[in-house]
Amino acid sequence: MFGLDSQKRQYTPVAPPKPRQIAIEVLILSQKKQIPVERILGDSLTEAQLNSIDSNLCRELVSGCVRWRRLLDWIINRLTNNRTQKPIIQEILRLGIYQVFFLSRIPEHAIVNESVILAKTNKHTAQSGFINAITRRLLKEKETISKIISKLKTEQPALGYSHPNWLFEKWAQQWGHEKAVSLLKWNNKPAPTYARLNLLNKKAEIILKLWESEKVEIIPVDFDWTKKGTIFQLLKHPKIESLQSFNDGLFYIQDPSTLLSVSFLNLQSGQKILDLCAAPGGKTCLIADHINNQGEITSTDINEVRLKLLQENCKRLKITCVKTGLTENLLNDNKKFDRVLVDAPCTNSGVIRRRLDLRWRKTFEEKKQLTKIQLQLLEKAAKHTEQNGIIVYSTCSIDPEENELIVKRFLRKNEDWKLETERMLHPVEDQTDGAYSAKLIKKQPC
Repeated sequence: MFGLDSQKRQYTPVAPPKPRQIAIEVLILSQKKQIPVERILGDSLTEAQLNSIDSNLCRELVSGCVRWRRLLDWIINRLTNNRTQKPIIQEILRLGIYQVFFLSRIPEHAIVNESVILAKTNKHTAQSGFINAITRRLLKEKETISKIISKLKTEQPALGYSHPNWLFEKWAQQWGHEKAVSLLKWNNKPAPTYARLNLLNKKAEIILKLWESEKVEIIPVDFDWTKKGTIFQLLKHPKIESLQSFNDGLFYIQDPSTLLSVSFLNLQSGQKILDLCAAPGGKTCLIADHINNQGEITSTDINEVRLKLLQENCKRLKITCVKTGLTENLLNDNKKFDRVLVDAPCTNSGVIRRRLDLRWRKTFEEKKQLTKIQLQLLEKAAKHTEQNGIIVYSTCSIDPEENELIVKRFLRKNEDWKLETERMLHPVEDQTDGAYSAKLIKKQPC
């Protein structure tokens, strides 16, 4: 309906002002502090302790307003004749417009009333009449605007699907128009939650019964690079941290795409493995699983706070073969490993669906800086790899400049290494987050 039906989700009309107020506060704070909105939202919901209905509504409002910001602002400009608003008034208008076009079963009069209440609650009573008038005008022009949006999606996809022009143009040049549009659509869908079983914990065998008792609804999912029967999509669940099965270390929240790089390592028990850029530890924990907790994993990072998360995850999953620390403290010139994983920092262009405001924060300058770091990390990995060892280079980017082109630059400078295999996961084609992995081995002397 109105060209937007693929994005609509059902909600019961049980929404008092509180979830909307929290949504406004989160949106304003994320703009002021330039902190990823997911982090602010998570902290705010933890503090607010809303019931599940209000919590879900708040998440939906924040996610929707961030993802669809460009299109929502286009609608606001149309309704206000390009008038400039204070940030909080802009957010209140975005919130109202998002509800009108994307949420079902919220009465139109409630959207108007709640928008006015938000203005008054946030000490902008003088603007409440303006918000009332604009929201009512929106409802009158809803059908006309919906038809225009449908046309925009065909004629100006970046605007119609709310992405920066430069990003769409880059993808269209890279993959063609149709494939680029499919990626825009993908990025606007909610990201599923996946759980990977911790096979080091024998209780994992009974996890399906435990999940049933904990009211966790799941479906098993398999990919050609994952072990059958170990990945599940969580359809419905209480708060993850409240689950006994989680606290007992029976599973780890992890997107299937992150398992590809570890599958390239050819792991065996007893090996010495280096995980560079390891925090918060998803791949480290999977490596421990593959070697049955028997070997030596050195997991390093440059961020002490994130290293603490890695340590906590290892403790929860009862992993004992991991040594963690800052990269500069753990690596000396003579230390060598059988396997080295370089999970390099990147622009995260393969996980825009999961990182809500990432599309608005990505820049060309950022990519230039990151490619230097990526190449440096590969060079460091080579210095710490045994003669018969393997390096796996991985990112959650779908940009060639951060993936195959980095590998080619490394190989041009290091002729004693060769590429054995590489693979990029495309979000739409592979139905998972985007990712890239390359397996590098040393050339053997003739």
